[in-house]
Amino acid sequence: MLKILPMDSFPKPKLFASRCLGFESCRYDGGIIHDAFIDKLKPYVEVITVCPEKKIELGVPRDPVRLVIQNNRKHMYQPATGRDITDRMESFTNEYLDKLEDVDGFILKHKSPSCGLGSVKIFSGFEGKVQHSRGAGLFGEAVMKKFAGLPVEDEGRLRNFSIREHFLTRLFTIAAFRELKKQGKMKDLVDFHSNNKMLFMAYNQKQMRELGRITANPDHLNTQEVISQYESHMLGLLKTMPRFTSWINMIQHAFGFISDDLEAGEKKFFLNSIEEYRDERIPLSVLIKLLNSYALRFNQDYLLRQTFLNPFPLELVDITDSGKGRNL
Repeated sequence: MLKILPMDSFPKPKLFASRCLGFESCRYDGGIIHDAFIDKLKPYVEVITVCPEKKIELGVPRDPVRLVIQNNRKHMYQPATGRDITDRMESFTNEYLDKLEDVDGFILKHKSPSCGLGSVKIFSGFEGKVQHSRGAGLFGEAVMKKFAGLPVEDEGRLRNFSIREHFLTRLFTIAAFRELKKQGKMKDLVDFHSNNKMLFMAYNQKQMRELGRITANPDHLNTQEVISQYESHMLGLLKTMPRFTSWINMIQHAFGFISDDLEAGEKKFFLNSIEEYRDERIPLSVLIKLLNSYALRFNQDYLLRQTFLNPFPLELVDITDSGKGRNL
């Protein structure tokens, strides 16, 4: 039987989500977006929601707004009324985000002039009908700047399996670290690093070693300084999705803990499975399940404590995706 962590063994991340994503009918047309992934995620997170356009009293339903470039500045403009509402949106955004604390990640509305992250249409001039470019909405852009180390995605991109798993891994790892910070104990940091060592190795082996150096505290800093340094480097490490070659390197390292206990045929089977993953014939999850089963079989406690085996609740795993594979 594979090791499956119960739901309550994971801390509940504090997740910001655009309010129209299944929480309130507040879109410009009075509608609501029901997203299957967010619906599945709700029991596992503490959700914070807001609709920036409703908050600046544009009403529901309301005349649509758009982004325009005028005098080299991005504006939010409402063509039906001729109103430039940029200052109102920026004022609300800055005030709201300054008060937003202890958040672990964001899911924002795809293509929204306020919340969009990179695919929002931007037009040339207030009266222009020609698309100038694509970019982020005013609220979304501010989120990415202020919370640069946190996972920030839109519901469109999260339909891709690889992006979704990367997002969830970051979200739950950061939430676990936030719980650690509340205790502020060096022993908890040592345990956290030990349990995440192989996951961090898959993300960035050089940065994993640097996190180990910080944990060792060669400069004899106080605990809060060490935790702060560790957090800064950890957020940087988790930002970029691991390459499949990095996963293979980590899997081979983990395999070394149990390979001597396996029969020759089992070793060959696992090593062949690594090559099948390399050639995209099987998913990474097959290798992780095999390692988990071997660790249970031989009671390999160090491996069983490694978070890469279960970085987030198993119930959130969904193999359906956009079919893009590794080339995102």
